[in-house]
Amino acid sequence: MKTVYLAISTDFIHNGHINIISKARELGELTVGILSDAAIAKYRRLPSLTFNQRAQIIENIKGVEHVICQDTLSYKENILALKPDFVVHGDDWTEGSLRNVRKEVLELLDTYGGKLKEYAYTEGFNKILNESKRSIGTTPSIRLSMLRRLLNAKELVTVNEVHNGLCGLITETTNVKRNGLNVEFDAMWSSSLTDSTAKGKPDIEAVDMTSRLSSVNDIFEVTTKPMIFDADTGGKIEHFEFTVRSLERLGVSAVVIEDKVGLKKNSLFGNDVEQTQDSINNFKEKIMAGKNAQITTDFMIIARIESLILDAGMDDAILRAKEYLDAGADAIMIHSRNKEPDEIFEFCEIYRKRNFSAPLMVVPSSFNQVTQNEWVKKGVNIVCYANHMLRAAYPAMEKVAKSILENDRSYEAEEQDLCMPIKEILELIPGTK
Repeated sequence: MKTVYLAISTDFIHNGHINIISKARELGELTVGILSDAAIAKYRRLPSLTFNQRAQIIENIKGVEHVICQDTLSYKENILALKPDFVVHGDDWTEGSLRNVRKEVLELLDTYGGKLKEYAYTEGFNKILNESKRSIGTTPSIRLSMLRRLLNAKELVTVNEVHNGLCGLITETTNVKRNGLNVEFDAMWSSSLTDSTAKGKPDIEAVDMTSRLSSVNDIFEVTTKPMIFDADTGGKIEHFEFTVRSLERLGVSAVVIEDKVGLKKNSLFGNDVEQTQDSINNFKEKIMAGKNAQITTDFMIIARIESLILDAGMDDAILRAKEYLDAGADAIMIHSRNKEPDEIFEFCEIYRKRNFSAPLMVVPSSFNQVTQNEWVKKGVNIVCYANHMLRAAYPAMEKVAKSILENDRSYEAEEQDLCMPIKEILELIPGTK
């Protein structure tokens, strides 16, 4: 009997998949390669279902004899191992990001006489499924586990600030083509600065946790991507335990707490205002209390080190990283108020030389000239754009307000494209029609 290989990356099975599986099994004994999270993350959004869940679905489809893992977009490893008589694929990869993958498959098959069989791609289903996923939403457990899955699957996780449901929708749906690949944000950042500023209050923890969690819930109602939550200092140890439980129950993936005490002041003020760094031992107790309070293994506590912000020095920052990881922190966030990234780069280099394996997070608000590719080379795992959505919204709204007052009407604001058409707003919000 002839042998057949078909690779599948789907999250949900639809008629198009059943059709191509049926055609493939008519050619011979069918082996299906399930693309791993890491492979899928190279060119599209991570599936809601894990690899094991997706494999279990395919194993139970009639005609599928074997299921294996395809750990990269390239078919090379599996083709060389199986030497299938036929490789089956839809005809949608002759252009776009998978064009070079197709070329490699043809070259490999040609080395031993294998054949590529391409069938008409079933249009429309992926768009329908993506829209259905957004309209249906997700579950707290799926969202909660997504950040760890992303960190395992991608070299760099990109996070965008959101402070309301509209920001969440923009972060959820915005995507562009870069170097032939679809690029979008992986996760959301709930910033204490932007949440309090959007409410017209100072960034001094004046917005209580109940209000913060209400904002998170509003965002979660219209999005499916994971969230990292900015909890400032985390408050008292006894209070932080309840914060962890509340965030985990909602489906938040991670919380960031900074090693400072007293009234919260924004880090970018540095020593221009009075800021006190917490003792190592006290902050370790807070981390341990948070870890003991969480129920799942998916939830993450990220320790934010303020040593460079407060001019305590590189040695102190590295020492604190070691101590916090020993206390159970799942990741480290390092911050700086310098416009040049030199000291952040130095920290990253020492961090990796010490063989600290925990993910490293940066928030390049000041040192914003560094590209994502450069962050990957420095060993950074999470890059967070922490306040740009709010900073973009304020000047735009101010311009419109001034235009209306200056011109005694709103006509000029519309004509100068300061406002998006009402129709576009209505189309942006699901369920408006």
